Amino acid sequence: MKASPSSVTPSDASPPPWPIAPADVFDALAPSAVESGQGASPVSPSPAGTALIVCGALVREVLALKRKHAWDADVLGVPSLLHNRPERIPPAVRQRIREARLRYRRVVVVYGDCGTGGELDRALQAEGVERIAGPHCYEMYAGAGFAGLMEDAPGTFFLTDYMVRSFDHLVIEGLGLDRHPELRDDYFRHYTRVVYLAQSDDDDLLRRAGRAADSLRLPLEVRRVGYGELERRLQERMAE
Repeated sequence: MKASPSSVTPSDASPPPWPIAPADVFDALAPSAVESGQGASPVSPSPAGTALIVCGALVREVLALKRKHAWDADVLGVPSLLHNRPERIPPAVRQRIREARLRYRRVVVVYGDCGTGGELDRALQAEGVERIAGPHCYEMYAGAGFAGLMEDAPGTFFLTDYMVRSFDHLVIEGLGLDRHPELRDDYFRHYTRVVYLAQSDDDDLLRRAGRAADSLRLPLEVRRVGYGELERRLQERMAE
């Protein structure tokens, strides 16, 4: 299988933080991986509380923040694999919103635009729901420093703790590189480095980030950013 031109980064543009898989690669994934809401926490009905509808890539961190700040909220995850087909993110989030309204007083969406080209925000506007600010989780973690990272090297591939833990599943398998390793050059030829935005100080994750960068044949830089702007922005929403 060869990636179509539309599925890889054009030579005259800066590569996105997340390469997009061709549709046939994504559709070949097990349906349960897309539809199960993997990463979601068990939901206990809390009619007076808040439903946090969260990108699967942020669930662990949002759960940690919920515990840290003792928020009256439940976390409902949306599968992170949808990043490979961002046009499917808005309907998935919309479905979660409609489910949550049956049991929760308030709904807050913890998501970036994540490559939907504004479609997620349009869907949320139609539902009368707001999300925390930010184009994607990398900017949420890096905050004001994200723009500088992109100015320094537009061809940057970002990792987070979640991405490091899930690299083989999301990147190697999700982009079909386990079956077609020749696609690595199609996806990553315009990337020049890997930047690991670390939420935790974990030597094992650091080693795994190194292996991930090696598999992409790119140098690794590590920035320990913690929860960054994600925490501040979510605190503001929960205080409203």
